[in-house]
Amino acid sequence: MITYDLKGRAALVTGGASGIGLATATLLARSGCAVAINHLADDPRGPEAVAKLAAETGARVISAPGSVADAAGAAAMVEKAVADLGRLDYLANNAGTPGTRTSVAPQELDRLTEELWQAVIEVNLLGVFRCAKAAAPALRASRGAIVNTASIAGINSPGSSMAYGATKAGVISLTKNLARGLAPEVRVNAVAPGAVDSTWMIEWTNEQRASSIDNALLKRRCTPEDLAEVMVFLLAGAAMVTGQTVVVDGGLTV
Repeated sequence: MITYDLKGRAALVTGGASGIGLATATLLARSGCAVAINHLADDPRGPEAVAKLAAETGARVISAPGSVADAAGAAAMVEKAVADLGRLDYLANNAGTPGTRTSVAPQELDRLTEELWQAVIEVNLLGVFRCAKAAAPALRASRGAIVNTASIAGINSPGSSMAYGATKAGVISLTKNLARGLAPEVRVNAVAPGAVDSTWMIEWTNEQRASSIDNALLKRRCTPEDLAEVMVFLLAGAAMVTGQTVVVDGGLTV
């Protein structure tokens, strides 16, 4: 996997205690970047990930607890992370939730409750905007970059539910408008993962997992590291790329 020379740079990764977020934080830290890992305050995986990553990489890795679903709390979390790091060059808006343990087919409208809609909108869409807004002054100062985690569910896939897909389509639109709003100082892009093997709250059936492999051109599911490689490229490289969403799905949607 490609690494970068990011000594002297600093990053905040939301939802960084596991899965894609942790893989992204790991690649950043291995490249010499100081990293703040955001996680829910009551999630024991957060402090564990911070301690393990710091020990393994020798990079500065700090904890940034808080929920992006809370407007005031999200802003305070970002501001404290920036203050603790001393600067901010990169923001990975990765925190997300499906809002359900099992997938909801488009026909199952009765299962799409107000509570599910509210949960996914607060985290998946508003959380991205809140963190980007709070981080904007520091990112403008460093001429930094943002990468948002969207999904193929926001493009042309049913995903875990139509509510989830709608928020991820919103992230793709928001990415374009944040790129417009923060240019020319800050680049803003997104990744749209396909089927990913990670610690996620959706309990996919064996049939669903097999289908995601059979229908992918590359005949495997994505790993968190596959996504991290693209996310870090969009943050630390890709100097002339902004407002774009890169699909990382092994050809599943082709």
